[in-house]
This record gives sequence, structure tokens and C-alpha cells, in this order.
Amino acid sequence: MPSSETGRIAVIGGGPGGLYAAALLKRLDPGREITVWERNAPDDTFGFGVVLSDETLGGIEHADPVVYRALSGAFVRWDTIDVVHRGATLTSGGHGFAALGRRTLLRILHERCASLGVRLRFRTEAPPAAELAARHDLVIAADGVHSATREAHARHFGPAVTDHRNRYIWLAADFAFDAFRFEIAETEYGVMQLHAYPFSRPSPDHHPSTRPFGPPRESGASTVIVEMREEVWRAAGLDTCDTARSAEHCAKVFAEALGGRPLRSNKSSWLTFATVTNAHWSHGNTVLLGDAAHTAHFSIGSGTKLAVEDALALAACVEEQPDLPTALAAYEAERRPVVLSTQRAAAASLRWFEELPQYVDQPPRRFAFNLLTRSRRVTHDNLRLRDPAFTEAVEEEFGCPPGTPPMFTPLRLRGLELRNRVVVSPMDMYSAVDGLPGDFHLVHLGARALGGAGLVMTEMVCVSPEGRITPGCTGLWTDEQAEAWTRITRFVHDSAPGAAIGVQLGHSGRKGSTRLMWEGIDQPLDEGNWLVSAASPLPYAQGVNQIPQELDRAGMDEVRGRFTEAARRAARCGFDLLELHCAHGYLLSGFLSPLTNLRTDAYGGTLEDRLRFPLEVFDAVRAVWPEDRPMTVRISATDWAQGGTSDEDAVAAARAFAAHGADAIDVSTGQVVPDERPEYGRSYQTPYADRIRNALDVPVIAVGAISSWDDVNSLLLAGRADLCALARPHLYDPHWTLHAAAEQGYAGPGASWPLPYRAGSRTPPTGRTDAPRPRLTLD
Repeated sequence: MPSSETGRIAVIGGGPGGLYAAALLKRLDPGREITVWERNAPDDTFGFGVVLSDETLGGIEHADPVVYRALSGAFVRWDTIDVVHRGATLTSGGHGFAALGRRTLLRILHERCASLGVRLRFRTEAPPAAELAARHDLVIAADGVHSATREAHARHFGPAVTDHRNRYIWLAADFAFDAFRFEIAETEYGVMQLHAYPFSRPSPDHHPSTRPFGPPRESGASTVIVEMREEVWRAAGLDTCDTARSAEHCAKVFAEALGGRPLRSNKSSWLTFATVTNAHWSHGNTVLLGDAAHTAHFSIGSGTKLAVEDALALAACVEEQPDLPTALAAYEAERRPVVLSTQRAAAASLRWFEELPQYVDQPPRRFAFNLLTRSRRVTHDNLRLRDPAFTEAVEEEFGCPPGTPPMFTPLRLRGLELRNRVVVSPMDMYSAVDGLPGDFHLVHLGARALGGAGLVMTEMVCVSPEGRITPGCTGLWTDEQAEAWTRITRFVHDSAPGAAIGVQLGHSGRKGSTRLMWEGIDQPLDEGNWLVSAASPLPYAQGVNQIPQELDRAGMDEVRGRFTEAARRAARCGFDLLELHCAHGYLLSGFLSPLTNLRTDAYGGTLEDRLRFPLEVFDAVRAVWPEDRPMTVRISATDWAQGGTSDEDAVAAARAFAAHGADAIDVSTGQVVPDERPEYGRSYQTPYADRIRNALDVPVIAVGAISSWDDVNSLLLAGRADLCALARPHLYDPHWTLHAAAEQGYAGPGASWPLPYRAGSRTPPTGRTDAPRPRLTLD
């Protein structure tokens, strides 16, 4: 980009991100005139230590070796994490951290900016961004989580700020912890947690000071964050404490960890974390950077890291692109996916700490493993590489036979023992004729049973013609259909010994009478429509789908009878397990959700009343389903829409089904209303299964973008699920489970290769890549 296009640059905010962006842009073009406005003094800083990853440090090393050398000399490095809970300390190694004092980081960046000729204006409030934009070529708004720039131009940036429930405070201890320490305190007021890490080591000639607060540069120092739920914070009286009394209280709670030493604050106050997102990161020649653009919870140590990486990307894009609009678009395109991924991980970590009380009764090693893998960035496989002894101890506590990955550990539900924890999730194939499963279904389900899964589930099998979603849906309302299903169950049991096959029974409700998925999902048929029914006369999509008939008592009795008849046929077919479909906006789900059940009779209103009809159906089916065969229930644990099913509703519904005899809860989400807004991402639905499992101690099946065997092992070991259901991976690879066994070097009873396939149980050889390279030149 011609330097004239970015000759004058204004930076609002003198935090690490703003300072580093200024230094990089000045270094790339010394002719630029760059000014940083910082309203605080040079030594003013909030917080204490900051953590940077090796990846971020590598970027700094290549972008500015001077800053990298200065940072390297100041870093404290360690590789262990201590998890302290109920008197037990479990240590996991191999993690690799680097931290330094925030004041030290700022000093290094101040010195670098000054040496390059960046003008630093401390104790000076920056002029409004609009005013600066008129006099500068580029304005970088690095003015933090409460960005005045972002709020002044909210119409353009489209910010969204979400406040969370826990209270936390930044404190410091004047000694260096040996490791990153997580400690749980179960107090009379509730659960409190400590996050602590060193950011300064004692100097070599340090002698212990007799003063209660020795300076960190002499004695070492650690960041200490204390966090708890809002109700615990209030019960403990901390809402009425000033910072000094808060520090004293926290020091008493965690006295053993601190060795009786005090904690100090630096203008600290109790905060609630706010997640910041923006629809757009730039407006004209003004661009957001760091916390002004996005935030991620401190429990994954990402704030300063993201800001520094933003600065690196912004400087590179300004240098590489031909003009400023293209540069700012490239900066956002490069950074947004990285930030979103980090925010998803941070949200999982944040949610874990918000829900911490539900985990405190876990066995000690499972608890520690659960904590370490809470963000889903640390997994079973990479933790096994980092610290094999720790991981083996967790596996042993879980009950893994020697040499057996968690996913190949058997599970018993009533009289059914599943050879492994992998489920082929129900997937509608839309390939039946008049509800009759044919050769396609035999091959589809048979192939996945041969592929090693412990349990293969049918698609939603409809209990009546008017209960179909589409004309291509399978059914169990005739004996002819039952014979066709018997052919499939017989094949699975005869040809894939050890595999179980389950049937999912359901009724489409208001989502019925629509086209095949690939012809227009949820769109009504061009002809041949049938009447649909539901809890309330609300169409799925207003103006698109037909208005359903509200079921009266006779209609409910008819539907319940249809489920019972289908269940009897399913038992005769030889299915090993039956699942009642109460999710995804179909008929029974429509009774459960407050968005789709507006009834004023005994079957609407409170959750207890909304549950009444689904439980009646469950009881009727359980009564005719063989006693030794398990029943599960699939629910949508959230509607992903305002006013829909709450977390508490989901737990209560699961509790009710379990009390009526459900052997496991299959925890899915959404698909109840068309205007849902799911938070898509890797394993994005599993937190809902986790919540139900640990709130009720009932077996759960986790679903939702679980795609790797590493994720399956991680979810099981952490106690977030008992079974994992995968859909798309099994479409991509019918032998997904057997291949997962081969990739982990496992060849036991949890993943038996069918005899005709056994020759393929090793990875096929590929072209050689280790042959000597031809010599092309002579010295």
C-alpha cells in the first residue's frame, strides 16, 4: 500500500494491542506519523500478569525481534497444572505456559514505540474517533471492552454485549506459584474457585522481605483470580466489601494455597464477564482491535494474546494490500474465524465454571480431567501425549480395561450390553415407499453395523401415515413394514455380531406433509398433502406450512394407541432398544416447548402440564416394550430461541422421563421453531448433555457435531456423556468406528472386524515418501 494512504495513524488506547500495532506500523514505514492516546499514566495498569502462547510468541519473533528478545528475558515459563479439590492435588504436565507482568509488558512496548518515534500521549483522553478520522488516514480503536469508539458508532459496528453470571476479582500474591493452580473451595456460602499462575520469579539474590507486601520484582509474584456465582458472592457478603476487605476474605478462603500470605489488589473490583462481538470491525477508516472488537473469557488466557495477534494481522494487511478498505476487509477476514473459534472455546470454559457446583462430586481424577478439557481445546489424545501417566490414571478410574480407549469400554442398559460407546445417530433417509423400508435401508443400516458401532439407530420411524414428515419416511403401522424391518434386524444380528440396533419412534406433528429434504426441506408438498396435527394450531412457518389441527382428547388417545401398536411391532421385529422421539419440533416435542404449546387445558401451561401427554405416551410404550430391553428418550434441550425451553426445563423434563423408566436421555437441541439461532461449532450441543448427566446422574447420549474419536474419548472420560451419537461422520465413512480403533492401535472386543473384512483392518500402504531424493546438483 502506498505509504501516503496511511501516513497519519491515530491509536486510541495504550494497552498491549494498541501499542504493538503502533510499533509494527511504524517499523514497517518509519515515515508514518503515529500517535497513541492513553488516558492513564504509563505505570497505571489493571490486572497483574498476562499469558502468551508459543504461537503468539513465534509471530512476535518474526515481526519484531527486538520486542521478542525483551519479552523472552522477562517471561516466567512452566508446564504443569495443579488441580486442588477436596484435599487432593492432581498434577498434569506438558502444557507449556509463558507469562510476564502486565506492567513489564507495557514498559517493553513503551520503550519500543519511543525508540521508533511513535508519539505516546499519556494522561490524555483521545479526541472522538470521528474527529480523529477526519485528520488521520487510519484510526485504530484499541480502547477496550468498554470502547467509547464502538458505542459512538454502534450503528455501523453492530455490537452485541452479553453479560454472564459469575463474579470475579483480579488479585495478586507476592510469591510465585510453582504451577498454574486451580483450586476449589466448598464454603458455607457455596463453591468458590481460584485461578492462579506466576508471572514473576524471585531474583537470584533475593532474600525474603520482612514487609507484608514485598515488591514483585524481588520476591516473585502470581496473578490470583477468585470467582464464584453471583448468589455465593452475595451470601458471603462480598457485595458490601471494598477491595481491601475482599482481598482479606479471599486470602482466608484460600489460606492453604497461599501459605497464609496476604493478597493485594490494584484498583480491583468484583466484575461480571462480558462477551463482546461485533457485526463489523471497521467503519470508514476506523478499525476495532482487541477487546473493543471481541472478548474471550479469562479462563483460557486469551485477551492479550488476541489483541497482540490482531495487531500483527492488521499491520501485515495494511502493508500487503493495495488500499486501506481492502486492507481492513482482509484484516477482518483473517482474524474473525480465529476469534470466533477462540470465543467458542472460551464460552465452553466460562460455562464450565458457571456450572462448577454440578461437578464437585465427580471422582478426583475425572474432575481434574474434566477441568483440563473444559474448553475442548485440550483433548484426551493431546493430554495423553503431554502427560501419559495422568491420562492412564484417569482411564483406570473410568474403568477402561488395559489397552482399551474409553470409547471401546462396554456399557450396560438393562439387559443390553453395548460393546462400545459409539451410536450411529438417527438420520432420515427419505427413501421409503408407503412407509416400507427397502434394500436401501438394509444396506445403509447394515453397512454401519458392520462398521463397528455399538448401537445403530434407525431414522425416525413414523407410527402412522399422517405422522410422516415426508412421503419417503419409514413407518411401523403395518405388519408388512414390520416384516421389512425384521429382515434388517436379522441381518445386523447375524452378520455384525455384537452390534445392537435400535428403533426411534416418532410422529411428525406440525412438521409433516412436506417434501423430501433435497426437494425443499420443510416446504409443503405440491400435491397429495395430508392433514397435520399438533399441540396447538400454530404452523411451523407462518404462511408456508399448513395450520395444524389441535389434538383433542380423542386425538391424543388415537396417537398414543398408534405409538403402542408400533412399539409392539418393534419388539417382534427384534430391535434391541427403543427411543421415543420428543425432540426437533415433532409432535411430542411440540407439547414440551412453550413456544409451540399454547394450550390452556391440563396439557399446557406449566412444564409439568406440558410434559403430561409425552409421559402418557412414554408410559404406554414402556408397558408393552419388553422389560429387559432399554428405552431412551430424545429431547431438544434448548429451542435456540427467546422464550423457549430453558436449561432448567431440560433438566426437569429429563428427570421426569428418567423417573418414568427411561434408561438414558438422548440430548439434542433445536429444530423446534424456524427462527432459531443455534450457536454452531464443534461439539456444540454436548454442554446440554453434560448438564443433564451431572445434574441427575442419569446416562445420556451426546450429539451435535461430534466428529472425531478424540472428542468421543474426551467427552466420556470427562463424565459429560455415556454414549456419543454421530451422524455425518457415518455418512462419510460407514466404518468410522473400526477405523477409529485401527488409528488408536486397538484390536479388542469393543471393535471386532467382521471376518470377511479382517484383511482390511490395517491402513492400506500408500506411495513411498521416504525414498532417497534424487541428486539434482553437484557441489
